[in-house]
Amino acid sequence: MVSLRKLVITMKFSRIFLLSSILFCFLLVPKSVFALEDFQASESHSFVANVASKVSPSVVRIDIERELQTDEFESDLLDPLLRDLLGDLGTLPKKERGQGSGVIIDSSGLVLTNAHVVERVDRVIITFQNGKQVDGTVVGTDQVTDLALVKIKEFPGLESAKLGDSEVIQVGDWAIALGTPYGLESTVTLGIVSSLHRDINSLGFSDKRLDLIQTDAAINPGNSGGPLINSNGEVIGINTLVRSGPGAGLGFAIPINLASKVTNQLLANGEVIHPYLGAQLVLLNERIAKEHNQDPNALILLPERSGALVQSVIPQSPAEEGGLRRGDLVINAGGYEVSDPKSLLMQVENAQIGEPFKLEVVRNNKEINLSIKPAALPGIS
Repeated sequence: MVSLRKLVITMKFSRIFLLSSILFCFLLVPKSVFALEDFQASESHSFVANVASKVSPSVVRIDIERELQTDEFESDLLDPLLRDLLGDLGTLPKKERGQGSGVIIDSSGLVLTNAHVVERVDRVIITFQNGKQVDGTVVGTDQVTDLALVKIKEFPGLESAKLGDSEVIQVGDWAIALGTPYGLESTVTLGIVSSLHRDINSLGFSDKRLDLIQTDAAINPGNSGGPLINSNGEVIGINTLVRSGPGAGLGFAIPINLASKVTNQLLANGEVIHPYLGAQLVLLNERIAKEHNQDPNALILLPERSGALVQSVIPQSPAEEGGLRRGDLVINAGGYEVSDPKSLLMQVENAQIGEPFKLEVVRNNKEINLSIKPAALPGIS
């Protein structure tokens, strides 16, 4: 009798367990299907498409207008007698138009771009991804770093890009370039970080102070000023130029950490002041010095060590006033070893204007100490 009761109880529990299992599976299966569909939807696009879709709304097209003064008639096409008869024909205003790219870095309406995109312009028009257009005002430009800041009026829905850290990127990291080349809608190109700390002077720009990010992501004309982003959708650089000669296909971007520093100075002062000494420098190392010293026609013997060799000193410059001479080899600046002109310029850039800046140089095979007070680089403001 007891066994029969146990059997009945066991059967009841079995039925309850079976019903519970069926109900659990019924509730679970749809969720699993929905989760699978969501996963498949997220996997239907590449990571490039995902991050580009996040950043693209902050990428803008920049149209500019500047007025040029030109002769009403080309003077070299006029007969000399006719030119004497007509006299001074005066000039006519001519509109020059150009385009570039920019990236919104703050929801208040700050757009970061290249200085060469917006320098000496009369009008700036910002076009958003949705086609809306607003006028922009140039806050300031810095030709030395080729960076500029444009301000637009704030309006609802303005999206800004997230800034990354250009100090942590490595060669081989993904690099995605966004911009509006040739006035087209926003475009996306993919590559990797090919090199870091590429000296812009080696590319033929002697008036710039930049260590660039090199990438094989295509940067076309019109991409200038657009963002270079990483695989997380963070801005790591501002596209600035593409190599069109030998080695074409190489793109370069300004590190975002430098761009942030320049942005802060442009917001505070409307300009960026760069210290300078006033000396033209060339690289010297042991191999170069030995080859020079073995030349029987050499006028002077060079110290066989690494440093920044002073090729010339600008008259009335801080370098001249501080006693720097042609032929001096700078081996230490501000307490840091100098192995080439680039390392010296880095220390000068961090120096304080008007404050003593210590240099250690080799002159006539003797090490001497100099104190130079850097001045503001002229011709920039």
